[in-house]
Amino acid sequence: MQDIRANRVAEQMKKELGDILTRKIKDPRVGFVTVTDVEVTGDLQQAKIFISVLGDEKKKHESLVGLAKAKGFIRSEIGKRIRLRKTPEISFEFDEAIEYGNKIDAILRDLNE
Repeated sequence: MQDIRANRVAEQMKKELGDILTRKIKDPRVGFVTVTDVEVTGDLQQAKIFISVLGDEKKKHESLVGLAKAKGFIRSEIGKRIRLRKTPEISFEFDEAIEYGNKIDAILRDLNE
């Protein structure tokens, strides 16, 4: 039962985070950021947000720093939009799955040639 609720909260957070990052965050360091996944613990105390950033390594690092600075604002916005007793602590991480998939795709193309 807890897992179902955690999944619903994670999906709602993902939706709201997309809106917050595109409309509310004015930090120029935060570039084109896409929320790929949100994992919420069973007790809804912590949320791990996986992001993908368009650009090079420097741009990715700057975006992560900008998001870390805006963590309190983002958490308060989530608290206003989602009715929970306690808003989860959030942490941002890069989603390496997309880059990993692209790397495997490139390897497979080389093998076919």
